[in-house]
Amino acid sequence: MSAVLEFLEFIEQPGQQSVRELLDRVLLKAREMTGAEAGSIFIVRKSGKQDWLVANSIQNDAIKLSKADFRIPVVPTSIAGYVASTAETVLIDDLYTIPKNVPFDFDQSFDKATGYRSRSMLAFPLTNFQKKVIGVVQLINRHKGKRKTPAAFDEKQADLILPFNQIVGRVIERADMLEQINKRNKDLRVKNKTLRAQQLQIEELQKDTEEAFMVSIRLLARAAEVHDEDTGNHIIRCNEYAFLMAKKVGMPADFCREISFSAQLHDIGKMSVNSAILTKRGRLDEDERYEMNQHTSYGNQILARSDRLNMAAEIALSHHEQWDGGGYPEGLKGEQIPISARILGIADIYDALRSERAYKPAFSHEKTFQILTVGDDRLDPTQHFEPKLLQVFKENHEEFNQIRKRLED
Repeated sequence: MSAVLEFLEFIEQPGQQSVRELLDRVLLKAREMTGAEAGSIFIVRKSGKQDWLVANSIQNDAIKLSKADFRIPVVPTSIAGYVASTAETVLIDDLYTIPKNVPFDFDQSFDKATGYRSRSMLAFPLTNFQKKVIGVVQLINRHKGKRKTPAAFDEKQADLILPFNQIVGRVIERADMLEQINKRNKDLRVKNKTLRAQQLQIEELQKDTEEAFMVSIRLLARAAEVHDEDTGNHIIRCNEYAFLMAKKVGMPADFCREISFSAQLHDIGKMSVNSAILTKRGRLDEDERYEMNQHTSYGNQILARSDRLNMAAEIALSHHEQWDGGGYPEGLKGEQIPISARILGIADIYDALRSERAYKPAFSHEKTFQILTVGDDRLDPTQHFEPKLLQVFKENHEEFNQIRKRLED
């Protein structure tokens, strides 16, 4: 098993983990791999106009630590702030003899308060799929050998740990998003109870609930994408393409409104697919392809529990079905496929062709139009799409192009 897969298997244990528990596991594993005696993980949080690094996990084998959190601004005058600002990795042999020609310095207040002596440090960023820094890991006081002889971190330790920074960053971002969803829903339940107790107007309650519902849907859709390098605004564009198609084909207003927020959840089932498969470079083998295709069924199982998400559930299940019956997971044919899924099938493929992937460049609107309407060696539009919907696309393809330009990544 590769080091990357071993690391993922370690941090993604069965069952729910809080963000704090996940960070503790990540930090412990990073310390074990590098021989670090101590360390900390900071997560980037925004407060007003300022970004802050909030310490979420602190470990030290030499002294007993309190659980109090602290934060530092994301500015390059501190080591963690410098890493967050520049996305660079920092290696320091002796924290008390940092050269004067660097912009950062070491804050000795922790050592003075605890009597601990910090020496060497390896600090590196955690990034998400958009390459944005979402956190910083600091590993302190490397030891080596059975006698735990003090040693400095070197490029070997940096090379060992750096391949995990983006993978771990994505896993942490996903857990953080799901925790935000749970917190939002908990806050909503408390607020609803308070509103009922105060006998406020039912319209106010419905409005607030609907807003929270939409926020939860957007967060849930984003959480499903954290393993994808090239999604960007894909889910937002799919909402708009689907809404446009539904209007042009003459669907009722309620249908159009529902598909305008349901479309973004079409790949929610990928949250249940093994992350190593989602991030694999190159062709999937037969077993991996079977597991990847299960995301349609997984998505349906997640969404079918809510009456408000019936359309989203049918889209998640059927958006890879094909007009001639050659799709999956059920091989539905023609009008057996829900029209919401038929619409999303065109929208999804259009945006995928317009987007860069590991195996292909981003295609122009003209080339994408050619593939969808005439076909190529991988796609036959007469087999994939309902003729009526394909005709609607042909007549309104320039509006697709305008949506893509307006919501470019």
